[in-house]
Amino acid sequence: MATRPDESQNLALELQDGYVCFGRSFGAEKSIAGELVFQTGMVGYPESITDPSYRGQILVITFPLVGNYGVPSREDLDALAQGIPAHFEAREIHIAGLVVQTYAEEEFSHYMAASSLGAWLKEQGVPAITGVDTRALTKRIREEGSMLARLRQRTGPSPSSTALTNGAVDTAALADGEDEDWSSAFEQIEWVDPNKKNLVAEVSIKEPKLFSPDPSTALKHPSGRPVRVVTVDVGLKYNQLRCFLRRGVEVLQVPWDYDFPQLAGKDYDGLFISNGPGDPAKMEATVKHIKAAMDEARTPIFGICLGHQLLARASGAETLKMKFGNRGHNIPCTSMITGKCHITSQNHGFAVDSKTLPNGWEELFVNANDGSNEGIRHVRRPYFSVQFHPEHTPGPRDTEYLFDVFISTIQKSIASSETMTQPVEFPGGTLEENKKLTPRVEVKKVLVLGSGGLSIGQAGEFDYSGSQCIKALKEEGIYTILINPNIATIQTSKGLADKVYFLPVNADFVRKVIQKERPDGIYVTFGGQTALQVGIQLKDEFEGLGVKVLGTPIDTIITTEDRELFARAMDSIGEKCAKSASANSTEEAMRVVKDIGFPVIVRAAYALGGLGSGFADNDQELLDLCNKAFAASPQVLIERSMKGWKEIEYEVVRDCRDNCITVCNMENFDPLGIHTGDSIVVAPSQTLSDEDYNMLRTTAVNVIRHLGVVGECNIQYALNPFSKEYCIIEVNARLSRSSALASKATGYPLAFVAAKLGLNIPLNEVQNSVTRSTCACFEPSLDYVVVKIPRWDLKKFTRVSTLLGSSMKSVGEVMSIGRTFEEAIQKAIREVDPSNMGFNETAALMEIDQELQTPSDQRLFAIANAMKSGYTVDKIWELTNIDKWFLSRLKSLSNFEISMSNYNTSSITLPLLKKAKELGFSDRQLAKFWGSNELAVRRVRVDHGIFPVVKQIDTVAAEFPAHTNYLYLTYNGTEHDISFNDKGVMVLGSGVYRIGSSVEFDWCSVRAIRTLRENGFKTVMINYNPETVSTDYDEADRLYFENISLETVLDIYTLENSSGVVISMGGQTPNNIALPLHRMNVKILGTSPEMIDTAENRYKFSRMLDRINVDQPAWKELTSIEEAREFCDRVSYPVLVRPSYVLSGAAMNTVYSEHDLANYLNQAADVSKEHPVVITKYIENAKEIEMDAVARNGTMIGHFISEHVENAGVHSGDATLVLPPQDLSPETIRQIEDATRKIGSALNITGPYNIQFIAKDDEIKVIECNVRASRSTPFVSKVMGVDLIEMATKAMAGLPLTEYPATNIPKNYVGVKVPQFSFSRLSGADPVLGVEMASTGEVACFGRDKYEAYIKGLIATGFRLPNKNILFSIGSFKDKLEMLPSIQNLYKMGYNLFATAGTADYIQEHGLPVKFLEVLPPGEHDEQKSEYSLTHALANNLIDLYINLPSSNRFRRPANYMSRGYRTRRMAVDYQTPLVTNVKNAKILIEAIARHYDLAISSVDFQEFVPEAGAHDDSYGQLSKSNSLSLPQLLAKSPFKRKHITSVKQFSRADLHLLFTIAQEMRLGAQKQGCLDILKGRVLCTMFFEPSTRTSASFDAAMKRLGGEVVIVNESVSSTKKGESIGDTIRTLGCYGDAIVLRHPDEESIDIAAKFSGVPVINAGNGSREHPTQALLDIFTIREELGSVNGLTITFVGDLKYGRTVHSLCELLSHYGCTVNLVSPESLSMPSSVREALKSRGQLKTISNELTPEIIASSDVLYCTRVQKERFPDVASYERVKDSFVIDNKVLKQAKTNMIVMHPLPRNNEIHEEVDFDPRAAYFRQMRYGLYTRMALLAMVMAP
Repeated sequence: MATRPDESQNLALELQDGYVCFGRSFGAEKSIAGELVFQTGMVGYPESITDPSYRGQILVITFPLVGNYGVPSREDLDALAQGIPAHFEAREIHIAGLVVQTYAEEEFSHYMAASSLGAWLKEQGVPAITGVDTRALTKRIREEGSMLARLRQRTGPSPSSTALTNGAVDTAALADGEDEDWSSAFEQIEWVDPNKKNLVAEVSIKEPKLFSPDPSTALKHPSGRPVRVVTVDVGLKYNQLRCFLRRGVEVLQVPWDYDFPQLAGKDYDGLFISNGPGDPAKMEATVKHIKAAMDEARTPIFGICLGHQLLARASGAETLKMKFGNRGHNIPCTSMITGKCHITSQNHGFAVDSKTLPNGWEELFVNANDGSNEGIRHVRRPYFSVQFHPEHTPGPRDTEYLFDVFISTIQKSIASSETMTQPVEFPGGTLEENKKLTPRVEVKKVLVLGSGGLSIGQAGEFDYSGSQCIKALKEEGIYTILINPNIATIQTSKGLADKVYFLPVNADFVRKVIQKERPDGIYVTFGGQTALQVGIQLKDEFEGLGVKVLGTPIDTIITTEDRELFARAMDSIGEKCAKSASANSTEEAMRVVKDIGFPVIVRAAYALGGLGSGFADNDQELLDLCNKAFAASPQVLIERSMKGWKEIEYEVVRDCRDNCITVCNMENFDPLGIHTGDSIVVAPSQTLSDEDYNMLRTTAVNVIRHLGVVGECNIQYALNPFSKEYCIIEVNARLSRSSALASKATGYPLAFVAAKLGLNIPLNEVQNSVTRSTCACFEPSLDYVVVKIPRWDLKKFTRVSTLLGSSMKSVGEVMSIGRTFEEAIQKAIREVDPSNMGFNETAALMEIDQELQTPSDQRLFAIANAMKSGYTVDKIWELTNIDKWFLSRLKSLSNFEISMSNYNTSSITLPLLKKAKELGFSDRQLAKFWGSNELAVRRVRVDHGIFPVVKQIDTVAAEFPAHTNYLYLTYNGTEHDISFNDKGVMVLGSGVYRIGSSVEFDWCSVRAIRTLRENGFKTVMINYNPETVSTDYDEADRLYFENISLETVLDIYTLENSSGVVISMGGQTPNNIALPLHRMNVKILGTSPEMIDTAENRYKFSRMLDRINVDQPAWKELTSIEEAREFCDRVSYPVLVRPSYVLSGAAMNTVYSEHDLANYLNQAADVSKEHPVVITKYIENAKEIEMDAVARNGTMIGHFISEHVENAGVHSGDATLVLPPQDLSPETIRQIEDATRKIGSALNITGPYNIQFIAKDDEIKVIECNVRASRSTPFVSKVMGVDLIEMATKAMAGLPLTEYPATNIPKNYVGVKVPQFSFSRLSGADPVLGVEMASTGEVACFGRDKYEAYIKGLIATGFRLPNKNILFSIGSFKDKLEMLPSIQNLYKMGYNLFATAGTADYIQEHGLPVKFLEVLPPGEHDEQKSEYSLTHALANNLIDLYINLPSSNRFRRPANYMSRGYRTRRMAVDYQTPLVTNVKNAKILIEAIARHYDLAISSVDFQEFVPEAGAHDDSYGQLSKSNSLSLPQLLAKSPFKRKHITSVKQFSRADLHLLFTIAQEMRLGAQKQGCLDILKGRVLCTMFFEPSTRTSASFDAAMKRLGGEVVIVNESVSSTKKGESIGDTIRTLGCYGDAIVLRHPDEESIDIAAKFSGVPVINAGNGSREHPTQALLDIFTIREELGSVNGLTITFVGDLKYGRTVHSLCELLSHYGCTVNLVSPESLSMPSSVREALKSRGQLKTISNELTPEIIASSDVLYCTRVQKERFPDVASYERVKDSFVIDNKVLKQAKTNMIVMHPLPRNNEIHEEVDFDPRAAYFRQMRYGLYTRMALLAMVMAP
């Protein structure tokens, strides 16, 4: 690789081993040499670089983002210590040089900052380099040890070279000549080894100096003078002075060689030896003085760092140089006295060799990672020292108490001389005592509570944390039982818990399970709020039941949940909470707010994810909020709002021995005011200084210790951005969404560790599972940045409010990893939705200012648009309060976007392309800026060797080797952390959880990976969702935390050299890129992506169903309102309408009358050619049935049928599923199985597929087919006990498997899956079910019949069964009729009936007493009316169940009309009244209530995963064979048997249909078998009188693939040369073959041939007249690519005069309703005969001599032709027109995203080569379609 730096790189870092890297200088312009060391702290660069211990060293900071918070003022002086700077550790910068990955430039942000870091380095003359791969450097130092290095300034230009450099190179491996190459352009300097110098003399003071404490706090000696400590300055950090002065001690600072023993006892009371640089062995003088003082034994002695090493040497011990030292803020040190583990800040390269400690000395602290010595003490004298820095700065403050220990020892020694003969005493008891206080918890059987169905605020993260908990318990050999009704999760699968109960997680059922199972322990902190509530309700019963609560005590949980108790607890340790008060009534609320003052935030106590909360600015708003909150909770909390402050979170872990660490801190991009679940979150924090960071860290540790949490919890702060003022917002004493995020962000498995801690295993005895060599008692150090962005799905709901506030609305989240903030946030934006390209201008409907001030889910795009339209960072900050550091990063992206628009793929320069990738721009984004396409950009990038590098996440910033393969891609680096020789199978995950794609697809991905691994395959997982089990690094051999996009998957596939990709497990996300991947030659395992496309393209699928005789509802794509009306009249209402593009959120809908149709179409879509609507017949009162199946090579090998409770018309994801089906006739089941078998065969499926059917009167129709795993796969797999995914994976991987394995289910056994809705979270959303999915999760329970299972399932979703009052409001008469028996039933059971007007009359007519309620208009709430007021009844919780069945004519009214039904439904949700809106659900519920189940636990409620032996009969009989036509039957219908094919005029529409159907079969056959024997024994003669590659070769290939032979006659050597006539040649060939393919330049040739030939002749082109087989393959191409030819606009470009393909194609188009544009040079226009024919059919739209943007924009097909030189009379006229039209990316910029470019080929210049990479370029695919078309044609002509 070339080693030349590019021109912007003006600094070289050269290592002594020959490694060089280049970067940009941002410090002083000079060269230096020194020792290269690294430091893993993530904050505190101003403190670090002024630390004298770094003297002479070049410091590499492993955290990649440096300079973010600038540097504070150098002028500020310390308040305590006179004359020293307030914010630094010395008066000057001590490091020799600084090395960072990314520097913040001048865009720093902090209220204390006075300048940038670079400005300060320049002031002090210290060079610094940025833009190097610091992780690669760290790994080098780790492997080879600290080494000498030099920073060399550029002196001249590089020797000229255009070769690209990746920034780093190993020159040792290069020839000397090359080495000289770079070196000559950089300054020459000598190597310097600082350890050979007396560095201490350089940094120590020259004269003694006295510092006196504040007289008010000073400690006094009995003689009256202050207590004084002599501090030997061997490189003292100023914070050591501050620590003494703050404690009231006077300090005498003396130089390193000062003879202090002469003062002892007279002038000082304690001796302190500071830290410092260099080798302690060089410090003979100081050691001699210390030894003298020790021998005199007059005062206690305390040493730190170098001071510790000097004290050890004075005692006679040895010191040694460490390989690379310990430099960081997260180093765990265990006290040998108490056994506690402390997190310490360190900076040293030498250590005390503990083996050489003399008698009388013992080890005091030991490094918990590497076992090296960290402290010593004398056993008979008060002498002690530590290797770490208790004075911190930078770093954690946990050991500052050692100063108190030292000072109290001094005070004791002053009081009594006996102290001098005793060792120093430390607080915290002894190891033995501590072990006795907290013994291991001995439990054999533990119950874990899950979280139930996924809902907003409580989603997939609890599947992850629960699974981790179970893994930890299994590792400890504990029998584990889980209660979780969420059947779609991994934790409820085999391989985790020993026994799973699918039951509601509520107090009643948990109590029953405990009584049955008798466990001895329970965890309530791994199931979200649901599990906590159960723990709180049962807290007084646990002891009686013999169960111990593991982990955090319930009382602690109650303290953190009850805001009043929490505020009191914080108050008692002097910590600040926001000013707040609780209220138990609205009146009380209005009273307490007076004291707090507006604005306030109102929350319901005991509610998850901020439910029932909001901001109020005045009394009226407060009143409204209180009313809602009191419905959710008996108590509301009102507290002062701190909107606009920063929101910071820490994840804290504490064990039973009081070891406490913070694992991850996170900073919200959005300021306080948006629920943290709806905020963009960045980890680690980017804008906190060391002081901020550790102030909040120390508080977190104190709070958690005070509360007594054992395990994991998270603490949230509000931090005032203009001061150090902060408030604690809340503590979650359980695993939360943030803990899942923190685990994935750091690689530290919080839930796993928390589960272990709950068993009283101390932290320092748990292993770090990533390094496997260090302990879990450490704080992860990150060398990357993580961004989380929420995903909202608000478009799915009608009337929902999109504003973000204190109540969470997001349904999922993504996480991205990068080495810069820009890289990470752009990745994350793309992950949220595949249509997002990154941070760039977006066409969005928003008013910028309003969007910035009142944030909604579109906020980030509003910022991008604001920046593009010229808003400054300051202006945006004023509107949003988002920290300017983040905004300035985004602004740089916006500026880069603007600059990129001046380039294209050929003009872009290498450094700029690299910069673009480093900033996180995707190929697709760059293609947009450059008017190109993604694959063309990819080609440019790949040609220049710009690839991402793979980095590991190892929790320790590369300080120790990692064993996991937890990986991410970045362009900010020069080398991979891993090697690629696995060739693993890639499984693409589900991506972000959203409505319609949730944890069930994670289950599928994980099951697929586990199946592959069990069978010896190496696996690679790609996913970017932090809530999932699939992104747990021990699930796959390699985990890439990356986007599932074409670019990323191709990059990883190429790097890993993968053996195949599984795309069918992750739902729709991977399916969407199936075809593009396939076209890039990626090996897709399972069903061919072309077949997936056939199933997903409406037209192709529809044709396929017709072909195999499977019925489907009538549908049509319509382009005008008239057509729509006509179609609806023909099929009769109701119909389902879906616009092809969506306006105002009106998506798919059911329409019941012509009036509705007009209303809907006017409101929803502009119906036109560009925007058609699809209308489908909606079959009322039909049953919907779900089929989940697996096939191998088109043969079904396993399937299960489940039925929906609701009628068709409710989205299958919102439906209640019953399995095994209870109400299906055998005939319906037979038909369904038959249809599924046929579809599997027609699509040649290998793997999973799912089909939805509707059935009515024993007739079935297919609604849709998904060729992938489906939402119901986990449900059917677990209910039937057959893992369909395991089967499917084995089928795809070609492993042996059992077809239709026996199912072993009991006789009376039904599983029912019930949807979980989150309407209460989505204010304003209408809680009715329709064709758009609205549920966020699901649960499943079991019963002896469907009613028992349903009622358990309903309870599991949080539904409360009614006690006495039931309210009805039923719209349609049909529903009233259907409900009557159920209503009568309720009356018999003794329920009170209430109803609205019409319903009440109907119920009364049937002789049932009912009370009438009505929605009164607002303002009429006087007393006597309130008893009739429905709103009053709901608001006061007088109704136990509200059955509201809306009538179906929803489009009678304008969209903004708030119907009464909607208002009362919404009220029921807001006031937590159980609501049923579907008639079938109402009936099954009432029937279930009537059956009075005892809900006792029975054998159907759990699955025990102990293998059970015993097989049973196969319940599947032989199923009837399919009755669709076979290939021979289709060929028998051919109208062309032994006929000439001379012209396209021979073909009717029916002929074309048959031809294309056969071509499809040929394609399937060729893919399955390669060769078909249809024409075995037949011979084809081909005769070409003109050059041809494609036509001749494809006829040749087609014939051979059909099993026949070909005789090729070459015109140049044939008898024609002797003058033989064409007729004679043809007659001769007819004697040898069964058919002839002829191409001839003479237009009459084909007619002559047809006349003379005795066998069929096929025209392969006669002059410029016709080319029929090309036209046929063109039509087939259009159908395959776009689904249908009807309704398209086809534009022909180029030579239309001689282009025979165009003439034939125009003739064939007469069979289709499409429009044609003709674009050609004047001299090459379409012959008038063809033109007139088009005109007469009304197909001709435009004739033009130029290709205008308007024509391009309207085209669906752009058909280009070659200007054929051979057809011109002379060269001059050819030259004039040959390059008239060139199709390139610029032209295609105007085109639709789903159009295609075609060309019969060969081409000259008509299509630029860059277009070849555009997915719209269909011309090479056209050739393959041509093969199948010609196979079909030959078979139709020649088949026997």
